[in-house]
Amino acid sequence: MRTTLDLLGMLLKRDLDARYKGALLGKLWPLINQAMQIVIYTVVFSTIMVAHVDMPGLNNSKLAFGVWLFTGLLPWIGFAGGISASATAVISQPNFVKKIVFPLPLLPVVPVITAIIESLFGMVPLLIVVVAITHTLHPTILLLPIVWVVQALFTIGLAYVAAAITVYLRDIPQSIATILNVWFYLTPIIYPLSTLPPGVRKFVLYANPMTAFVDVYRDLILAGKVRDPTVLLCAGIWTAVVFTIGFTFYRRLQVAFADVL
Repeated sequence: MRTTLDLLGMLLKRDLDARYKGALLGKLWPLINQAMQIVIYTVVFSTIMVAHVDMPGLNNSKLAFGVWLFTGLLPWIGFAGGISASATAVISQPNFVKKIVFPLPLLPVVPVITAIIESLFGMVPLLIVVVAITHTLHPTILLLPIVWVVQALFTIGLAYVAAAITVYLRDIPQSIATILNVWFYLTPIIYPLSTLPPGVRKFVLYANPMTAFVDVYRDLILAGKVRDPTVLLCAGIWTAVVFTIGFTFYRRLQVAFADVL
């Protein structure tokens, strides 16, 4: 177990280093990109579109909608980035696949965790803006690591399926991009869940696990409380099912990876 964790840490460092190799600012780029996004969203939606959202804790600030939107985008950035990168995690590492002693289940895990780590850089500018608007920092943010773990396991479960199928069908990465585009608009990120008809709202709330992650992010960071715990419970159930199915599926198909590659 210790050896596997050490290997995972080494692969994560290798992946992060490779992404920013040769860049002058190196690993500061995720922080810069996330900071620019929150600035753009707050400026555009507060001065140009003048959008409003009713969210407890934001004190009706003019910047409220941009902050609300960016908070919902953070879990999506980690999720979408992880799924997209994990699809090619196996086929891009044929040398590891052909090593008998290498733990192949680690390959799809690395890009998922890397994507989540990069998305978390956005927490720094977000919390600064939230404190500037509300003059408070809710202690509920200490519960965020629980959400990160659940979201990571959910994403890894899907990553296992995507990575395994891509070995046999190379169209999967392109298909994932299309699926994620549709999934994004089925998740209440750019619109409040309350704007949906009751029947559709219930479906989006309980059949789409990403709705729970987006809502809980906003609750813990902006509202300082979880308004509907059953939503997170539903996401936890989805996570357990998806991770179990994904891991089992991957393990069954991995025996032929070396032959196909």
